[in-house]
Amino acid sequence: MKNTDIKNNDSLVIGRNAVLELLKSGREVESVYIAKGEREGSIKSIVALCREKKIVIKDVDKRKLDAISAGANHQGVAANVPAHEYSSVEDILSYAEEKGEAPFIIICDEIEDSHNLGAIIRTAEACGVHGIIIPKRRSAGLNFIVAKTSCGALEYMRVARVGNLAQTIDELKKKNIWVYAADMDGQRWDKTDYSGGVALVVGNEGSGIGRLIKEKCDVTVSLPMLGHINSLNASVASGIIMYEIARQRLE
Repeated sequence: MKNTDIKNNDSLVIGRNAVLELLKSGREVESVYIAKGEREGSIKSIVALCREKKIVIKDVDKRKLDAISAGANHQGVAANVPAHEYSSVEDILSYAEEKGEAPFIIICDEIEDSHNLGAIIRTAEACGVHGIIIPKRRSAGLNFIVAKTSCGALEYMRVARVGNLAQTIDELKKKNIWVYAADMDGQRWDKTDYSGGVALVVGNEGSGIGRLIKEKCDVTVSLPMLGHINSLNASVASGIIMYEIARQRLE
């Protein structure tokens, strides 16, 4: 999540003792923000617990913490708690099986803009997607901006957060799920057969899908660009392809 996202996030726990107890409680924590230069006293214990629990630590400017804490004494630390619980990849696959449908999954490769992730979740729910997979690092999490932008769809969408997207893709492929990369220089999105299990990979807003992840994909699908720009917003592009997949499933 970009630092610009956290200013509107009201799911924060602030202060050293409060954050320390939160981490000890076992409750899920999205990430912990620590003011740059703060590493003394109980901050050391907070950092150690974060590393033990593999929680992302983000160094931010003290003025940013001042702003998001609305004047309260944050003592150089704040924890971001998810607006919604995460599911597992197994939960997503089980849900598809319960419905008697071939899995339909969206994989977000480092979607950092919370509004984009929320919009993708909203369209995915409308298209019958069984679940969304996001990486633990370099990605927006299930914060309140995502929840708000999804317009309620997050309550019905299973979202799994994994440590290694490439490894997860390998596991999906072993389950006969074909993986499609939404990127440039691929075959036409509307001339592609999406029958069977499908996982659609959507890339970062600026750099697209990472090289390793793209190499893992079975097929690359593209949208024609008829104007002067060479790419679409991630949520718009994925929405068009999602509806084509949904259309084929309805036939």
